[in-house]
Amino acid sequence: MHTGSKYQSCCGKVICSGCCYAPLYDNQGNEVDNEKCPFCRIPTPYTNEEAIERLKKRIETGDAHAMYCLGYYYSCGEGGFPQDCTKALELFHRAGEFGFAEAYCNIGYAYNNGQGVEVDKKKATHYYELAAMSGCEISRYILGCFEMNAGNVDRAIKHHMIAVRSGYAKSLEAIKELFTERHASKEDYTKALQLYQEYLGEIKSEQRDKAAAANEDNRYY
Repeated sequence: MHTGSKYQSCCGKVICSGCCYAPLYDNQGNEVDNEKCPFCRIPTPYTNEEAIERLKKRIETGDAHAMYCLGYYYSCGEGGFPQDCTKALELFHRAGEFGFAEAYCNIGYAYNNGQGVEVDKKKATHYYELAAMSGCEISRYILGCFEMNAGNVDRAIKHHMIAVRSGYAKSLEAIKELFTERHASKEDYTKALQLYQEYLGEIKSEQRDKAAAANEDNRYY
């Protein structure tokens, strides 16, 4: 799952993990209980069963993110669900069709690694490309690695640059490695560093830093 943010199954909104450290106020300016959604003010679910029921209700409304989350649970056998790769892929396909880019990334992973389907590198690349074109930086990173393994250095750098612009640290490390091995220029690495710093400057906050320090899963950099 994506780090640094949380999906709210109550209303379908996505908030940064730092919001749990930011004070919330009502319409009169009075501070309110932080154990509520910042958007709809519904209390945080206290049981996994309650959270899953909310997720299923969101799916009934056509919420692509909720479809993806349930697919993830089936894929990994988490959240009280048995591992069912076939069911997971069905949900990922639905989520992708509804516009959730990371779902296509997971389908690409399934075909690349034979998770619930036969290994098919061509289909894997196809779904990674669909995800990347829809803004999934993880897929950009993977495509960059594919291109590098194929000896297409310029294409690899382009993919990684796009991912770095979206704040994907692994692509920054990939460009650093390419620079160290003299496949990328100093200008390429400098540009990548600048793009990553710009990204951090845009999203950095005291609340996000607290969230990241409290839980590794909340890291956004």
